[in-house]
Amino acid sequence: MHDLNVHDSVLDLIGKTPLVRLTKVVSDFPGNFWAKMESFNPGHSAKDRIAAFIIEEAERSGLLTPGATIVETTSGNTGFSLAMVSVLKGYKCILAVSSKSSPDKIDMLRSMGAEVHVCPANVPADDPRSYYKVAQRIHEKTPGSIYINQYFNALNTAAHYHSTGPEIWQQTNGKITHLVACSGTGGTISGTAQYLKEQNPEIEIIGIDAYGSVLQKYHETGEFDKDEIYPYRIEGLGKNLIPTATDFSVIDRFIKVTDQDSAWAARTLAQKEGLFMGYTSGAALQGLFQLNEEQSFDQNSVVVVIFPDHGSRYMSKVYNDQWMIDQGFMEESIPQNAKSVASIKPS
Repeated sequence: MHDLNVHDSVLDLIGKTPLVRLTKVVSDFPGNFWAKMESFNPGHSAKDRIAAFIIEEAERSGLLTPGATIVETTSGNTGFSLAMVSVLKGYKCILAVSSKSSPDKIDMLRSMGAEVHVCPANVPADDPRSYYKVAQRIHEKTPGSIYINQYFNALNTAAHYHSTGPEIWQQTNGKITHLVACSGTGGTISGTAQYLKEQNPEIEIIGIDAYGSVLQKYHETGEFDKDEIYPYRIEGLGKNLIPTATDFSVIDRFIKVTDQDSAWAARTLAQKEGLFMGYTSGAALQGLFQLNEEQSFDQNSVVVVIFPDHGSRYMSKVYNDQWMIDQGFMEESIPQNAKSVASIKPS
C-alpha cells in the first residue's frame, strides 16, 4: 500500500510543527511575532522530540534491548512522551513525577500505561524524596533499565539542534532575529540556539525563567545561589539545580516571570488568539510582554517564541477558576458570567 499518503505510527508525526503568526496579543508591538506550536506534536509537547531521539539513540548504541525499562524524572510532558514511545516500542516506563505537576498530567501518564511515583516538589534536589533521587533509586533497583536523566543528558540538547533549530531557520527563511523560549532542563532553548547561532550569531536568544529558580543568576554571575530558591507554581520552567543540558553560552539573557502573570497570559492566548496553550506557554508570552516594555524589538524584528505544550494539561490549574481563586490570582466576588481577562486580571 505504498501509494497511500499515510503514516506507520504517531512517531512519524514528531517535529515539523508550524509557525503561527501572533496578532492580537502583540497588536501594538513593533516587529513580527511567530509562535512555534509544539502542541502539534502527537504527544502535544516539544518533549516528543527528545523522547524519540534519546530512545532511538539508546537502541542504536545497544543500551536498550527488547523488554527493557525506561526510567525518568519529569514534570509531566517528558514522561508522557516517553510513555507514548515506550508503548509503541514495547518498553516498560516508570516515572518519578513532581507533585507540582497538574492532576491532568499525572492521569495522562497513567493512561499511557506508565508506572508513576509522585514526589514532593518543594524539597532540595539532593533530598532522598526528590524526584531526581527517586528516579535514580528506581533505575538502580531495576535490572535492564535505562535512566533518561534529561537534565544531564546531552542528547536532550542534540534533539533540538537536529530538529527544532533547522525547522525555525527554514520556516523564517533565515530572517529570525530573536528566539524566546522557556528554560527548564534547557534542552529546547540550548539545542535550538546552538543551530541558529551557527547560521547567524547575531540572533538574540532570550530565556524565560521563573522567580524561585536559580537559572538567571547563574547565567549572569556563574554562582549557584540557594537563596534564590523558593516554591513557585509554573511547571516545566526554571530549576533548583544547574542542568548540564543547558548551554548557557548560547543564551544571551534571561528574564523572569511570575506565576500570576504567566497564568493570565495563557488565558489571554486562548481568549484573544484562539490558542489553547499550557502554563509554560503563558510564561513565554509574558516574557514577550516584558521584553516589549523594555523596547527590545523594532519594526525589523522577526521574533519566534516557542509554545511548548497544550492547554488540555492544565484544566485543573490555570483554566480552572477555583484554582485561580485559591492561588489569589482571581477575585472570588466577581460573578461567573462576568469573568474575563479584561474584567479580572489585576492591573
